[in-house]
Order: sequence, then C-alpha cells, then structure tokens
Amino acid sequence: MEEIVTGEAVILDLPFARFPTRTLARLIDMLIQFVAFFALLILVGIAAAAHALNDASAAAVSIAGTVAIIVGYPLACETLGRGRTVGKLALGLRVVADDGGPERFRQALVRSLAGVIECWVLFGAPALITSMLSARGKRLGDIFAGTFVVRERAPKGATPYAFSASAYPRGFPGAGGQPPAANIHPRLRSWATSLDLSGLPEQLAVSAASYLSRFWQLNEVAREQIGRQLAADVAARVSPQAPAGVTPADFLYTVLAERGNRQLARLRPPQSGPPQRRPPQGGPAQGGPPQGRSAPTAPAAPSMPRVSAAPGYPPGPQDTVFTPPT
Repeated sequence: MEEIVTGEAVILDLPFARFPTRTLARLIDMLIQFVAFFALLILVGIAAAAHALNDASAAAVSIAGTVAIIVGYPLACETLGRGRTVGKLALGLRVVADDGGPERFRQALVRSLAGVIECWVLFGAPALITSMLSARGKRLGDIFAGTFVVRERAPKGATPYAFSASAYPRGFPGAGGQPPAANIHPRLRSWATSLDLSGLPEQLAVSAASYLSRFWQLNEVAREQIGRQLAADVAARVSPQAPAGVTPADFLYTVLAERGNRQLARLRPPQSGPPQRRPPQGGPAQGGPPQGRSAPTAPAAPSMPRVSAAPGYPPGPQDTVFTPPT
C-alpha cells in the first residue's frame, strides 16, 4: 500500500502491483504481440511471393511493423486506455504517475522505449532487480518515466476511506441496503442540525474524510497542520460557526456526519403511507372497498438502526483547539 499526499491534502492509499502480477500481465501483452508479429510475417511473405514487394520493401515493412508492435502497442494502449494495456486490464492493473495522476503520453513513450531493452533484449532481468529494490515495485521504465503500476481492483468489502460512510453513503451498504446513520456528540447535535452545507464542495469533503481516516497514522505536526487547514477551509464554507472549544477533528467529523445523515435521510422510504379518507357513516366511501371488507393497509417501512460510525480516532486532550474564523 503506497501513501501519497496530493497538493489538496488528500491522502491516497494506492496498492502498488507486485512483480508476479505485473509479469503475468506482461506475458499476456507479449502473447498478443507475438500473434501480431507472426501475422505480419505471413502478410509480408504473401506479398513477397506475389511479387507485390521486393526484398528491400519487404525488409522495410517488416522492420516498421516490428517497431510498431513492440513500441507502438504499449504506447497506444496506455495512452488511449489511460494507463492500461490488454494484460493490465485483464488483471486489474493501471499505470499512474508518481503523484497518483493519470499517465501522460511522454511517460508512456519512455516506458515503451525502456521496455524494449528491459523485456525484449535482456528478458526482463533489469525489471526483476529494480522491482525488488523499489518500494513501489518500479522497473527501469517506471523510474525513468516517473510512474508506477497500481491495482485497481480492491478486495470485496474494502473502502477507499474509513470515514467515507458519511461522505458517500451510497457506497456503504448496511441494513436494508443502506448505511447506518452516524452519531453526533450531544453537545454538537443542535449546532449540526442548523448547519448550512450548501457551500461545501465535494472535493473538500473528500479531503476531510481522508484526513480523518488517516488521523492516527500522521505524525503530530502534520496532523495539527492539515487538520487546522482543513477545518478552516470547511468553516469558511459552512454556517453557523462552530461552538468554542471544538477541536479540528471533532469539527470535521460533525460536519461530515451531518452531511451524511442528510444524504441518508433522502434515501430512506417514507415512514407512513398517504392519509386515507374515512368513509361516511351508513356506507363505504366512493371508490373504497366493498362493505364488509377492510381497506388494505400499507406495509410499514423498515426502520434503520442508529449505530455509531466513529471516524477511527478517540477524542483526546492532546488535540489542538480549533477556533473558527470570524
């Protein structure tokens, strides 16, 4: 698992691909390239036998086709497939930049050219050595291009953030296919219900959720700096201001928990059916059930259990008190 901190203070956990998985993906790509190479030889042979190409033209076409297959195939696939070749797509791998961003054309070209030496000329020996020495499993092409390969397919039940249950309730199934509500501290409950969250952007909510999920894994200095910065950014976009003495972590958790609870409330079915008209005395109502039969009642909506969804940090006296901006 590789941790990357972007410029927006978003902490990304990117699981880098191991050498055996990358080797299998590379073998799939090489099998496709071998098939394309033999198809090229057959076509050139047929054209030469039919005297459509002389010896010089056949050699030129063969060389150009070989370069296109060895260099052009990974270059085109990774550029058009956003870092994925056929082999990587089959195994759920993807090439990304060192900062977690998408792979660029220049980087794909460097990786393709370096792969000619690594994988074809030296049979993958440099790739094996460098991937064992690199913390991210990089081969020489990745080192030169500033990229590495990550696994896109996470295990079932894994979530990108431990606190994303309140930021993205749709992705965290709970009872009845919906997530449980997040509990808010009683001291902040009345303030949370009065919050205006219309100005809170999605990206800032993701940043705050990621910070809370990695709270205790950050060192003390980074925890305080990032927490105060995120809390100030969120406080500038929500109203009213937080009560005095609220720590940045408690402030961010309360805002995101209230945001998630409101999203969850919109997903819940109505608690009761539409009101029914009472029939007048002496006979059934017009359009109602026949006399002697009772009107069917709407089934009761399932109630959602309210459980605790703590972000992974217990409150402590060492937290710095956050004073909202005036």
